Amino acid sequence: MIIFPIIIVLAIVMYIYFKVKILTLKEPILMQLTNAKARIALGIFIFFFGINQYLFYETSLALFIGIVFLLIGVMQAQYGFKLYKFFRKEVQNSVVTE
Repeated sequence: MIIFPIIIVLAIVMYIYFKVKILTLKEPILMQLTNAKARIALGIFIFFFGINQYLFYETSLALFIGIVFLLIGVMQAQYGFKLYKFFRKEVQNSVVTE
């Protein structure tokens, strides 16, 4: 299953990219929007890392840890999507009013 490590690496690279991009932004609302994208990437990373660990070890302990990682990853990505939708609307509203 080579696809899971590829997704994991891409997700962590995107997370690092968005976190570094925050340093170059001046407006707080754009920083929040970029941070929401970073949360989504982190959630995807944690989710697929949990799946990969279970498939690699296939033990009951790995299953338990994998389930915990899956839940944390889903919660992180879901919260990131929620923030992204909110701040995307705020950015669109601020562009319209200017």
